[in-house]
Amino acid sequence: MEVDGRCLCGQITYVAVIDPDRVAICHCSDCQINSGSAFGVVAAVVEGRFTLKTGRLAEYRKIAESGRVRVLSFCPDCGTRIHAHTPGDPAAFFGLRAGTINQRAALTPRLQVWCQSALPWTADMTAIPARAQQGD
Repeated sequence: MEVDGRCLCGQITYVAVIDPDRVAICHCSDCQINSGSAFGVVAAVVEGRFTLKTGRLAEYRKIAESGRVRVLSFCPDCGTRIHAHTPGDPAAFFGLRAGTINQRAALTPRLQVWCQSALPWTADMTAIPARAQQGD
């Protein structure tokens, strides 16, 4: 599936080919901290088919919970995380942040990973009252 997307400020834009059957919710503590939320949602980029159209990504290298070196790429102005990959390993998971994809409403996660780190309340969010907007 061909997608396009951007960062919050619009400096970074891209096109990519993703596998819509490989959209995952990641509960690892790195995703929790980096997203500022309970989990991250990522889509698998197919065979490195990610093309930066505008802007220049900043990078941060870290050792993930898996023990792999992961390069986290983000907008240097607004800080939006765009993707993560393992350098020098084209077969490793290249995860595009689903929230940056313009077609994100068409993507349904098919898997949850690192569930050992999941926050307990994420198991049933239907029990939490919901509003259409913040002020409702």
